[in-house]
Amino acid sequence: MAQYNKMEILLTMKNIGIVPVFYHSDNEICRNVLKACYDGGLKIFEFTNRGDLAYEIFIELVKLAKEELPGMILGVGSVIDAATAAFYIQSGAKFIVSPILNADTAKMCNRRGVAWCPGCGSATEIINAQELGADVVKLFPAKEVGGPAFIKNIKSPMPWSNIMPTGGVEPTYENLLQWFKAGAWCVGMGSKLFPGEDIKKGNYVAVKNKVEEVLRLVKKIKEDLE
Repeated sequence: MAQYNKMEILLTMKNIGIVPVFYHSDNEICRNVLKACYDGGLKIFEFTNRGDLAYEIFIELVKLAKEELPGMILGVGSVIDAATAAFYIQSGAKFIVSPILNADTAKMCNRRGVAWCPGCGSATEIINAQELGADVVKLFPAKEVGGPAFIKNIKSPMPWSNIMPTGGVEPTYENLLQWFKAGAWCVGMGSKLFPGEDIKKGNYVAVKNKVEEVLRLVKKIKEDLE
């Protein structure tokens, strides 16, 4: 069950600036990546619900976090229906992220007081998500639906909108600056943060170093934008 209230989760996303997104079918790889993120300073992690028996891996990550990674906030992404959301919440998910907007999922998360970030790609979807109780929406796929300019244009008529772009976010100063300057609440980042070659080689020190590097970039960008 969720032990943090949803605003604590959402503010953690904003303050850290990055929500890492990761899935692998190998339980040990997932454990090592989670540890590398934690050691690198990322204490929030989105495990994506992909592949057979993904839930078994997630349950093991929850146990690991409780035993060895105090303060780590685990959530689940790629959730497209209420039943799946309920299962993962019961299994320890602190937040739910979806690639789509689904009213039944919204109701499930709202009943439990769990942060829910639905995927949106238009002004209409964003306002509908807000009406359903979403405090932060996931812009997905962010690059394809308009990139940083989309966020800037949405926030002009709807300045209260809190948007987390995911898909096409690059771990560089120039790219991250564009997203945050446009008004992103935080960014979701997957394969760009976890190079496949490092994962394949089991080079988790490189993963940790990459996490530290990107967090430094985000911190500098936020300072530069003040």
